Amino acid sequence: MNKCLCRLVWCRHPGNMTEMELITVALEDLLNNYDKRIRPGYGGDPVEVQLNINIRSLGPISEKDMSFTMDCYFRQVWVDKRLAMLNNHTHANYTGFIQLSIKILERIWYPDTVFYNGMKSYLHTITTPNRFIRIFRNGQILFSQRLTVRAMCKMELRKYPLDEQNCPLHIGSFAYSTQDVTYFWRPETPVEMPKDMRLSQFDMLGTPFNYTSVDYFKGAWHTVLSVDFRLSRHLGYFLINVYVPCCLLVILSWVAFWINREATADRIALGTMTVLTMTFLGLESRSDLPRVSYTTALDIYIAMAFVFVLATMVQFAAVHNFTKHGYGEPMPPPPGGHTTEEEEDENNEREKLLHSRRTGTRTARLKRQHAISRASRHSATNGAGNSNGGHHFSRVSMKRAASKVWRRLTRLSRKKDEQETNSVSNIDRVSRIMFPLVFLIFNVIYCLVYYSL
Repeated sequence: MNKCLCRLVWCRHPGNMTEMELITVALEDLLNNYDKRIRPGYGGDPVEVQLNINIRSLGPISEKDMSFTMDCYFRQVWVDKRLAMLNNHTHANYTGFIQLSIKILERIWYPDTVFYNGMKSYLHTITTPNRFIRIFRNGQILFSQRLTVRAMCKMELRKYPLDEQNCPLHIGSFAYSTQDVTYFWRPETPVEMPKDMRLSQFDMLGTPFNYTSVDYFKGAWHTVLSVDFRLSRHLGYFLINVYVPCCLLVILSWVAFWINREATADRIALGTMTVLTMTFLGLESRSDLPRVSYTTALDIYIAMAFVFVLATMVQFAAVHNFTKHGYGEPMPPPPGGHTTEEEEDENNEREKLLHSRRTGTRTARLKRQHAISRASRHSATNGAGNSNGGHHFSRVSMKRAASKVWRRLTRLSRKKDEQETNSVSNIDRVSRIMFPLVFLIFNVIYCLVYYSL
């Protein structure tokens, strides 16, 4: 069909042809002997391919996969003299370029450009493949296509989330070495970005680009064009979701210093709650990070906050062990029995004395016929009774003195207990000042170290 159309057009005089007919004739004439398997200028100088990237959006940037995604217009420009339309069949008014369908790519040569650090990229095909090609009069070809590129970005996360990352994009030919194809950035605008583009997690610091040659195979050097996306991470998300909750949990654990030391259950419940919450927060913060073998800045902060929360539990153990011993506990009974028993003993002793006196009056009424013997016996008996009575009175007096001393000690101990049961421990007083001060110093040192590195 094309040959018949071409013959019909050739039979007509060029002055009677329309511009479309002239372009059709020119293309058929150029592609008639065109071999797309051979690069332009084969055997001579390498083909120079100029690149330009117009970035429409950048992101998401994943620390877990160590990758970044970008949506861009990827443009390539090269010269193929075999497609130059400097012949008599071209219309005289034609001085620019012709816009062709992408079907022309099936019949011409174009560079096999790839992204060396690409992971999973694709061409936009809705509603049609997003690509176009233009052929200029002198054989220059502009090939543009819209791509979503997902590339690998090796991140150093020791300062995460106070870090800056450099994500490169490496571009070059897959098969052609520098002897056949060389790549260059377009001198006007190598990398274009919209002025109103904003990233959700990062600030764009710059997009420097460079040109290198890499020996991918033995003796086969390939041109590599690179553009580096230098990014600075936003701290707002981590302040809201990690740093501020950690600080609030640490401050909440300090409430135990103002709780009565007798309220053991309350202080233990508060400490256990803060420790478990801090553990959950630390595990949740690691879910978006890869399993790296080193600690990040965020890990260090969470670990130190966990140490402060755990230290409040240890502090309460010290308060309980060193200052609560014996306070609020019932006093043991006295060695000689209770006070009521002592009074009963005293009553018994009095009854014995009265009974002994009655016995003495009865013996005086006896007959005087044995007065001397009875008097001697009576004196001996009275002497023995007096000695036993003295011993008895001495034991009673000792018990009375001991009971009085014990009552005084008990009264003093109870007054002391009443004063010290609700008193504040010196350890709590020191902790109210030391814990906030040390935590503040830690935060200052943390900011100075990770912002200055």
